[in-house]
Amino acid sequence: MSSATATRPLTGTYTIDPTHSRIGFVARHAMVTKVRGSFNEFTGSAHVDAENPSASRTQVTIQAASVDTRNADRDAHLRSGDFFDMDNHPEITFVSTAVEATDEGYRITGDLTIKGATNPVSVDFEYTGTATDPYGNTRAGFEGSTTINRKDWGVSYNAALETGGVLIGEKIVLEFDISAIRTGDAV
Repeated sequence: MSSATATRPLTGTYTIDPTHSRIGFVARHAMVTKVRGSFNEFTGSAHVDAENPSASRTQVTIQAASVDTRNADRDAHLRSGDFFDMDNHPEITFVSTAVEATDEGYRITGDLTIKGATNPVSVDFEYTGTATDPYGNTRAGFEGSTTINRKDWGVSYNAALETGGVLIGEKIVLEFDISAIRTGDAV
């Protein structure tokens, strides 16, 4: 990524393409398996400065009501006050506060707001490349994940299991597969 040919095409302003991106999560269930879910409605943008990553910035807004775990009853429960409380907090947001280059791509640190609580998180993203799509758009790809404790955001609902332990693990893995379309040159 350090060569001019790898960095120059990346520098610019981008909009996340939600039809080719995924923002998801993984939670431990009943202490024996994992449940995966995603959000189907989100927007985001970024200014990427490959020569000076600290000048880069990004923001993402997720519609909490778009949570999808492939189970309607579970999704309704996740939208309730026990979890996302979407009637009072319809959006989950992330706004970057720092960006730094890493060997694989970028570490983006920022403020994640869920259910009205804001905490800092860092996400390591692998830069997967740039390409020109059949419509002439320049696309950049990034993949990343981070682990958070849901209780730090007031998402503390749980149920005890008869065999010991709890129904839902506290640690949640957030997953990001991002395809972004360049909408402008470097500012």
